[in-house]
Amino acid sequence: MDDFYRELIIERYKTPHFRGVLDPHDISYEDDNPACGDHIQIDVRLDENGIVTEALFSGEGCAISQASADLLLESIIGKMVDDIKKLSKEDILENLGIELGPVRLKCALLPLKVLKAGIYGIEKTERSD
Repeated sequence: MDDFYRELIIERYKTPHFRGVLDPHDISYEDDNPACGDHIQIDVRLDENGIVTEALFSGEGCAISQASADLLLESIIGKMVDDIKKLSKEDILENLGIELGPVRLKCALLPLKVLKAGIYGIEKTERSD
């Protein structure tokens, strides 16, 4: 089973399904992992009910970070922002399907960190208006 997930990671790294930039977007955030050089930007469009209608990522990095971003975005299409807030490290690891050491774990979790920072940043802006 591990081989299946390794192949999935390589396939999503080489031919991601959710790579690009959304303009306009409702949420956009980017960050990097300075320890390894991974960089991810995530753009999200929401409908009037706060449901994700589109999501794309851009950036560069290792196969783990890029595949993790692609799989994460696939998993959030059609979900409400409140459901996305509940996503955890375990959800990311389940998407990837393999065990990761501490260094690779940071790579895998970068897209989730970026997505949540964007979501919470949008909420702070909305509350301050």
